[in-house]
Amino acid sequence: MPEGAIAPTALPCAIWLVACLSLAGVAHVVWLGSRLSKPFALPIDRGARVGGHRIFGDNKTWRGLMAMPLATALAFALAALVRDATPAWLASGLWPLPPAQMATVGAVAGLAFMLAELPNSFLKRRLGIAPGATAGGRRLRWACFALDRLDSTIGALLAIDWMLPLAVMTWVWALSLGTLFHLLFSFWLYRLRLKMRPT
Repeated sequence: MPEGAIAPTALPCAIWLVACLSLAGVAHVVWLGSRLSKPFALPIDRGARVGGHRIFGDNKTWRGLMAMPLATALAFALAALVRDATPAWLASGLWPLPPAQMATVGAVAGLAFMLAELPNSFLKRRLGIAPGATAGGRRLRWACFALDRLDSTIGALLAIDWMLPLAVMTWVWALSLGTLFHLLFSFWLYRLRLKMRPT
């Protein structure tokens, strides 16, 4: 964490973070839909099982981890470049760091964004929920739905909070806005036939 750094204004900071992660998410979706990514569509767990169940399942592949860190690094660097050209209220939501340092933060956040999905997949396999399938039972279904919407954003925020100061309300705003954009991305992936369900 830079010495003397203070937490940016909460709502503008959340807007910056969600915008950067969403921009990186667009690049991620383009990558998943490209032919170049196909050779890397190999399960991370290589088919290994624990207690008779797959560790993560076929949907968690190496190609899924490849694009997001780089794309998020570029998005954060771009944010640093355009920060001073934005309105003062919006600029107050971003740390006054050079693009290279912001790119480092973005790369770590992007990797954390993707890795944070793995515990969720691990848990679902233990519960007997197939990759891309809906959980049985109303409570479990809603619990999985909420976890699916929040896990990646929480992972990214934890990584950023480890490197830079974040206000508590930034977490609240980012999780709220991030959930909305996650739903939109899920629907987009479904339309591109990269996901089995629209939500």
